[in-house]
Amino acid sequence: MIEALARAAGRPVSRETYERLAEYAELLRQENQRQNLVSRGTLEAIWERHVLDSAQIVRFEPAAGASWVDIGSGAGLPGIVIACLVEGPVTLVEPRRLRADFLARVSEALSLNVRVTATKAERAQGKFDIITGRAVAGLSAFLSLSAHLSTRNTVWALPKGRKAHSELAEARRAWQGRFHVEQSVTDADSWIVIGTEVRPRQS
Repeated sequence: MIEALARAAGRPVSRETYERLAEYAELLRQENQRQNLVSRGTLEAIWERHVLDSAQIVRFEPAAGASWVDIGSGAGLPGIVIACLVEGPVTLVEPRRLRADFLARVSEALSLNVRVTATKAERAQGKFDIITGRAVAGLSAFLSLSAHLSTRNTVWALPKGRKAHSELAEARRAWQGRFHVEQSVTDADSWIVIGTEVRPRQS
């Protein structure tokens, strides 16, 4: 599994990092019995469906030590997984209190460089080098609710599944920037939208 993690992340993965991710996976399984964080049907394949799928996002980190924000972090996917793999600070934005509390407990248990913000994305504050979010909203809506957290140099790395190309085409009506679509390394039918210099299109 360490080799699979390294392939997904595009970087070496230590035994310590693997063990930290394994502990997170177990904490997620336990918490999923108390609150519905992920579909129970996906727990049997938690590494493939969730951990590896999240780990691949770190391939788009613009530089070591970059600051990350994960919008609608929920179960900590991809934010907690990213925090296990990168050096820089990771902010998790999650409006639901029970989920935010879980994220805070996990971050403390794993000694991660993480800040949990229990608020809606629109109310979050700060500027970040890279913005991500998994299964939160359509691309155009996601850009709207989180653009205030970006700078002109921010990288957006957004897993969009099979709808990536159509969502990007729609988003281009309201947003401009440098966009391209990368194929997921864990699912041949899924895609990740990468954007830079993202800003509202001038009418």
